Amino acid sequence: MKKSLLFCAALGLLLGTAACNDNLYQDPQTSKTLSAFLRNETEVEEYVNAVYGTLQAQGLYGLYLPAITEIPSDNTYDEVPANDDGIYGQLDQFTTIPSNTVVTSVWQASYQGIQRANVVLNRIGNVPYASSTTRDARVGEMKFIRALLYFNLVRLYGDVPLVTQETTDPNAYFGQGRTAQAQVYTQIIKDLTEAASLLPATASQAGRVRQTAAQALLAKVYLTQQNYNAALPLLQAVVSSGRHALQPNPTNVFSLSNENNSEIIFAVQFASGVNGNSEGSIAYQQFSPSGTVSGAKGHNLPTKSLYALYGSADRRKDVYVGVTSSGTPFLKKLSAPTTVITDGGSDQVVLRYADVLLMLAEVQNELSNPTDAATALNLVRTRAGLANTTATTQADLRAAIALERRLELVGEGQRWFDLLRTGTAISVMNSFFAANGILVTIDSHHLLMPVPQAQVNTDPAIKQNPGY
Repeated sequence: MKKSLLFCAALGLLLGTAACNDNLYQDPQTSKTLSAFLRNETEVEEYVNAVYGTLQAQGLYGLYLPAITEIPSDNTYDEVPANDDGIYGQLDQFTTIPSNTVVTSVWQASYQGIQRANVVLNRIGNVPYASSTTRDARVGEMKFIRALLYFNLVRLYGDVPLVTQETTDPNAYFGQGRTAQAQVYTQIIKDLTEAASLLPATASQAGRVRQTAAQALLAKVYLTQQNYNAALPLLQAVVSSGRHALQPNPTNVFSLSNENNSEIIFAVQFASGVNGNSEGSIAYQQFSPSGTVSGAKGHNLPTKSLYALYGSADRRKDVYVGVTSSGTPFLKKLSAPTTVITDGGSDQVVLRYADVLLMLAEVQNELSNPTDAATALNLVRTRAGLANTTATTQADLRAAIALERRLELVGEGQRWFDLLRTGTAISVMNSFFAANGILVTIDSHHLLMPVPQAQVNTDPAIKQNPGY
């Protein structure tokens, strides 16, 4: 077994259970009532693991989040839209309805994770810890996870309810409605700034959040807001930390035998053959072309036009994305399980060093520093076996950086957010549809997902996004 931050399956429940350590997955031995829990360091540590475990949920990085952040883009598509009641096909064809399971599950799982992080943050200050440094680190970890979940929510849904206190009475939040995006972003920035000051430079266990993760995510938040001057020192801090480096060869980045390598800044951990095959991911099965493996659904497959962008000299070709014998592209960043097909061991990468370098290139370019932008971009290109970029103007560098992000980060849940961030989603997608003979056009209302209908039905103060 890899040595990483390992989660008990039962710790994904709201109630605490038996603890996990860094070497073994343990079956649940007890269950504890939350009101009588988190009274000492051991119990808090168990519940912190439960917060991490939430990220493994199907509604988050276990399946739906990588899909909802790629399928609406020109990077991936749904092979058989009728599969699974069309929930992925709706994302692909921009016909998503408020009752869509993907949309609903991402919302629900995100708020479950936020509630659990709030529980820890509400109680940990009253719990004696043997080491104040460890307690500070846990506070930083919870603030990072809460910020990550809100960052995803606000980009997907727009205004969302902002809850930063432990919810003991759900009725207390009825009627508050949705919080303006600007206020949510203020909280995200506050959480990540505080997290960066509390987190250690080196994580105590692989899979835990560390300082560079908070810095990189905060830089991405500022980049999304087009606050390039604020993003720049954070990205430079990650680079100068000496904690991260590109792997020499693309084949090493996602290898199961090389997980949590120096390029990985933060990843949600999965493992095969643990806890009755309950700690793996079903993404490999769901994101494989139909007919290639048992139960494959063909969801979130790379488009043929994306695959065609890899040149013959590109070392990422057939390493990040391959093609079946029938010519259907598929993502190779996920490894086939060795146990059962629904028990994939590949971690879901959230932040990695190549992304940081490409963000740095983008920031430098927008700050009119083309030489520095090209230098950062060329580090990623060189690792891919490509010559230095020939782009010199700001416009050409923008295009070159955007292309490199597609080729390097496909399948990592970045492309749709990149299109939203750069204000190019409508033009890029309508051009893509026209070029491929797809009878779909989108407008501004398609840039946000619908608020889950169940949420709107439960609390009339939460209004639906326009157009849905």
